[in-house]
Amino acid sequence: MIRTGSAQWNGSGKEGNGTLSTQSSVLNNIQYSFNSRFAEGIGTNPEELVAAAHAGCFSMKFSFVLGAAGFIPEVINAAAKLKFENGTVENIHLEVTARVPGIDAAKFQECAADAKENCPISKLLKTNITMEAKLV
Repeated sequence: MIRTGSAQWNGSGKEGNGTLSTQSSVLNNIQYSFNSRFAEGIGTNPEELVAAAHAGCFSMKFSFVLGAAGFIPEVINAAAKLKFENGTVENIHLEVTARVPGIDAAKFQECAADAKENCPISKLLKTNITMEAKLV
């Protein structure tokens, strides 16, 4: 399976602008710029897209890990907070809450740690990944 995304950039790094698109067209010529990346401009940026991808990948992997352990989650909420400083992704912190009937706290933490270490996006990223997971 191959998934694709594309970007077009016009002009200089600070004054220019660009668009991002995905194969599925969920993102279709979405604006990004210096301001949307480093300030509060209109549009998206690569770092928030990585954070969203990581949260989505983790959530699905966590569901699979829980299922393999005999538990079906009612809901998993994950937020990935990506820290981008001086041109480097310094770390990502996953904040997770989940409602999983019948699971105890220790098994929940074990499954969450497995998902954090083994979701494909976690494996791809070369940064420190931390997590706070709460069973609700």
